[in-house]
Amino acid sequence: MNDGFPLIRLRDRGGWLVGRDGVVVCFFIHRGYSEVGPSIWRAIETYRRAIPPGSLNWYTSDDGDMVPLDGTGWEHNREEVAGRMGGGGRTAELRESPSETGGYQVEYYGRRLDSLFHDAPVTTLAFTFPTEYLVEQGVARLQSLALELARELPFNFGYASFALVSTQGSWAEGDWNITEALLARYPGLDAPHARRFSSVLGTRALGPYWLTFLGQPLLGQLGGIDALRNALPFPEVSVLPMDGDRVLVTLDEWPDPIDTQTKSVPPQYRALARLMEPFLFQYEGEDLPLDRSDTNRWIRRFL
Repeated sequence: MNDGFPLIRLRDRGGWLVGRDGVVVCFFIHRGYSEVGPSIWRAIETYRRAIPPGSLNWYTSDDGDMVPLDGTGWEHNREEVAGRMGGGGRTAELRESPSETGGYQVEYYGRRLDSLFHDAPVTTLAFTFPTEYLVEQGVARLQSLALELARELPFNFGYASFALVSTQGSWAEGDWNITEALLARYPGLDAPHARRFSSVLGTRALGPYWLTFLGQPLLGQLGGIDALRNALPFPEVSVLPMDGDRVLVTLDEWPDPIDTQTKSVPPQYRALARLMEPFLFQYEGEDLPLDRSDTNRWIRRFL
């Protein structure tokens, strides 16, 4: 398994690290932030306990600066996430490094569903891990942790995947020729951008992943658990019911990047993609900008 993970280091023109290999665990919750703040904070605390001490060192302050994450900073973020004060939204960004992409980070974007500033807002929470964590702790530990995080959250969609770990989608600032080649070779490599999708995803899906979390209304639109089991009759697949009319679909034993130079895309990914197709996110309109057209193609890469 270890040999299957590519070593990725993407740098911008200034030489700063803007993307690296790792694992992302991301949840989209179609509820206003005021409803889910306490459960979001419990999930963040669970993540913090699970990673090595001192892995989160900085956070984004109210004025946008990166400041040290000391006790005062931790309380500030708790109030930002779980507090009752009013406002148009919530943001918590916790990082390993103040200037470069690190392996450990949290991104939380609490949205109001009636927001006039977003096309289809959805409260979003993302956690990252370096590949070293997966190798040292093992797949079973990471899968168990992802499930523990998910139990706190009334998600409608979520996933865990091998990924281009970055800060606010900063992987896009690297050499695009390198990034494009990586995404073409490894369809199991996610290109996460929690902040962007928190403004546009709504109740739609982003596709099939190693771990795919489905809640309402998406699960019902797909036909429920029975439809999932019928569509995924593969020995590698498990479908685990969760409380709150939610389900975890596990497509493989590990977060396989799926190196197409050595293997074909496993059929269970294509089967789940076909079931999801009517509910996949797509930018719409004529003459879309190149980045949006590329995003549409990438989301449909398993079809």
